[in-house]
Amino acid sequence: MGIISDIGQIMISVIKSISVADGIDMLILSYLLYKGIKLIRETRAEQLIKGIVLLSVAYFVVSQLKLKTMGFLLDNFFQWGILAVIIMFQPELRRALEKMGRAKVSSFGVFSIGADMETDLFNKWTVAIDAIVEASSELSATTTGALIVIERQTRLGEQIDTGTIINATPSAAIFGNIFFPNTPLHDGAVIIRDGIILAAGCFLPKPQKEEFINKQLGSRHRAAIGMSEKSDAIIIVVSEETGTISIAEDGRLTRGFNKESLKKFLKAKIIPEKQPPEKERKKKKLFPGKVKSK
Repeated sequence: MGIISDIGQIMISVIKSISVADGIDMLILSYLLYKGIKLIRETRAEQLIKGIVLLSVAYFVVSQLKLKTMGFLLDNFFQWGILAVIIMFQPELRRALEKMGRAKVSSFGVFSIGADMETDLFNKWTVAIDAIVEASSELSATTTGALIVIERQTRLGEQIDTGTIINATPSAAIFGNIFFPNTPLHDGAVIIRDGIILAAGCFLPKPQKEEFINKQLGSRHRAAIGMSEKSDAIIIVVSEETGTISIAEDGRLTRGFNKESLKKFLKAKIIPEKQPPEKERKKKKLFPGKVKSK
């Protein structure tokens, strides 16, 4: 009982010694650790972190047992190994930093667009998604290859410069003309920004680990994966061989979309839930559950 009492006293004294600044410090550290774990989850970096943790445990054990040879080897590893890790995992580190840079500041209320601009953008994306879905369905039925890139936070200026500027409102007819076989823009990608077809005939980057991609996938699917690795864009691919509709996002390719599932996916990813006007929200708060009389 004495030991338990001593431990309790120590814990109480530690808690009492924590100031407000210490609490803020711990909250920030916890948040950064949480975001760090989310960034490396399901990537090669996750295995790397596990390896470093194991080596750290081994280094502690070696230090306690005073094993000179193992201690020398581990000392050198930690001295030069970090630099080697940065060089080897440069693509993963770059992607992690890009994801941090794409964090929406507006979600914290620092920047926000006006209500009129938000409504206008909502309407543009609604029209664009309907056109993309309709065109993808028609192109799939005729096994016509297509590559449509939807730009989000990461700007795709490099890829836009390789294509032809169009600046047109999306429609199934425009997509059909662009991707019609043997036309000048057929083999490139269409890039959509803010619900508008900005450019067509654009070249996309190759994937980082092309040798690990399924050999059955063609150049369009590979380009889509490469673009999704280097940005947060959503890329729709229509296979020229099978007519299968696929989506590439965050370096992953998901296949087998139909008209309904494609529309549902794009709406969930691109169009935020439209909020009712401020006056209507106030009315709902004042009169919750009010039913109109017949």
